[in-house]
Amino acid sequence: MKPETTAVIFIGYQNDYFSPDGILHSVVEESSRVTGTLDNTVTLLDALAPTPALLIATPIIFTPDYSELEEPVGILASIKEAGAFKAGTQGAETIEQLRRFGDRILQVPGKRGLNAFSNTALDQVLQDRHIEDVIITGTVTSICIDSGGRAAHERGYRVTILSDCISGRSNFEQDFYCEQIFPLYARVMGHQTLLQEMAVPLAEQHTAATTVSRAPTSQAIDGNHE
Repeated sequence: MKPETTAVIFIGYQNDYFSPDGILHSVVEESSRVTGTLDNTVTLLDALAPTPALLIATPIIFTPDYSELEEPVGILASIKEAGAFKAGTQGAETIEQLRRFGDRILQVPGKRGLNAFSNTALDQVLQDRHIEDVIITGTVTSICIDSGGRAAHERGYRVTILSDCISGRSNFEQDFYCEQIFPLYARVMGHQTLLQEMAVPLAEQHTAATTVSRAPTSQAIDGNHE
């Protein structure tokens, strides 16, 4: 696995999930703590920021009246009812742990549902950079992580899901998906194993974000694709 043909997708790293006062924080709080999701994600970012790897965030953000959701069910209905991920609110913003990496993380907006490829320019961005390997991190394990991983697989990318950089609604869900579901279409491993495969020296971890060599990116890529 080569950094120059690898993209890491960061899904759902927003205050409504990961900040203590986030509207949906309780949904992933226990799993995030047990897995060490945030600490491991920052370690991963510190290691990969100086490399050519493509780092992408795909936030989910809705208009204040959720007009784009027509008769939502399941998790989307719950998000609307709770008032989460509204544009212009602190809850919809990217968490500080990722914001400190600045434009080293490419923002790909447009996500409105479970699949990071739907209604966004994500696939085009990956094709333009000749990406072969897609690494999935973030939340929620059984929903957006699974949907994004399957979509990447169906588009011909080699998919890896980092078991210690994702959060589920419960520890049971986390273990079940990592052991029984994800291996059906992806490799599952921890972040340190990934770094070893990519030949990123452990000594490069925890590099201050302000001193990393930035790969060429733009701050955001817009799009409207299925």
